[in-house]
Amino acid sequence: MVTHNASAGLAVSLARVEMASIPAALSAARVAQTRWADTPLTERLDRVRELRHLIADHASTLAEASASARQRPALESLTAEVLPLAEACRFLERHAASILAKRSLGRRELPLWLAGVRREIHREPLGVVLIIGPGNYPLLLPGVQLIQSLVAGNAVLLKPGVGGSGAALALIELIVRAGFPAQLVSLLPESAAAARAAIEARPDKVLFTGSAATGETILQQLAPHLIPATMELSGSDAVVVRADADLDLVTKALVFGLTLNAGATCMAPKRVFVHRSIATELEGRLARAFPIELSLRLEPLLSASVRPVLEEALAAGVHFIAGGLHHDGSVLAPVVLGGATPGSRLLREDLFAPVLIVSTVASDDEAVTRAHESPFALGASVFSRDHAASRELAARLHAGVVSVNDLIVPTADAHLPFGGRKRSGFGVTRGAEGLLELTASKVITVNRGQFRPAFEPPNPQDGAMFQAYLGLTHGRSLLQRARALVALFRSLSRRTKTSKQSNL
Repeated sequence: MVTHNASAGLAVSLARVEMASIPAALSAARVAQTRWADTPLTERLDRVRELRHLIADHASTLAEASASARQRPALESLTAEVLPLAEACRFLERHAASILAKRSLGRRELPLWLAGVRREIHREPLGVVLIIGPGNYPLLLPGVQLIQSLVAGNAVLLKPGVGGSGAALALIELIVRAGFPAQLVSLLPESAAAARAAIEARPDKVLFTGSAATGETILQQLAPHLIPATMELSGSDAVVVRADADLDLVTKALVFGLTLNAGATCMAPKRVFVHRSIATELEGRLARAFPIELSLRLEPLLSASVRPVLEEALAAGVHFIAGGLHHDGSVLAPVVLGGATPGSRLLREDLFAPVLIVSTVASDDEAVTRAHESPFALGASVFSRDHAASRELAARLHAGVVSVNDLIVPTADAHLPFGGRKRSGFGVTRGAEGLLELTASKVITVNRGQFRPAFEPPNPQDGAMFQAYLGLTHGRSLLQRARALVALFRSLSRRTKTSKQSNL
């Protein structure tokens, strides 16, 4: 089916794949990918450069395509999605060649028994990558994965999140205009059925961004086919506020994190562990930042999923700092709660809504212990005026990324890998590490010498020779290695005599 996006002012024709055509689309992508893999990396990066210029030229169109489906301000999408996407292109232009370059291992650490062997490590494309995108950031998150996949030499099937087709189509049109072959990228329907059909068609890797529950389902579908995956899953990010923290900065950061994208951000702050000496002051600041008269009702489906957890927490003694429950069954947000005790279900849920829980702690050690109680470990933040102490604390927190005196924004850096731990997923996207995950390593060894001792028949002296060699190369002390050297010469001498006698 050929589609034109007149609103973008582009005359590019693209194939949007219907459900029944998904297996055929994957087969066609394999053919296109074979040709694309032979395209020199310099040519691929020339097209990335042109794509970056096109992104700048059509920035407002891209921002509107992403924001309109979610009823968000276009300016928010411009800064949170379009700008980081352009930066990701520039990162690839500057660094992809060195990241993907053939790596030759020198002779310096070559074992004696491999004398004459030359070793190389190559990076090769995987083939066809299935990207299952989210609905909350439909341009940036799948967009970076898509562009990195193409640079690595792969073809892509893109299954957008709900409402994400407009943003995906706008980006793909620019990709084709930049000179990438149109057959390399196929846009699938938004439905979960489309993702299942694409998995059954056997892609070579799956990149999924979404909830942990959906990630479990996808992994069950991948397991019978042994298809590898990178899973970027739910978050319930912890924020540790030390006693010496700048509370003006902390308050601004938490307000930003709760309101960004209406709270639909996987790295939004969820659990604040604040030192008890400043807890009351922080709660007061948050209450003033979110007056009840400015609260908004969450959408019915979201209210229905969040409200039971809140009611259970309230029954256990948790109190509202901001937000509330409306008599019509809806939830007034943003929600800020205080008084949650360790082990509370509220502190273990991955609520994908603007809900923040404030808990008091007596020390850094307690904050770390409480932060680690959650089954999710995507991101975390530390706020403190003591930079040495905050860096030490950041090193102790189990998370994919930890920010000091900041929140969310640094993770948009194109140079950095992004991924979680525990129920927040595995593998990374973005950065050098994310690019490498879209390739397979191939080792090539070349032996130019004549030394092939392994091919010769065993000799009675071989055991003594190898024992002596191990002592020489891995002995604990200089004396042990010296004795092993003498033993090695003796065993080699005896081995030579034995060989000569056997040849008579």
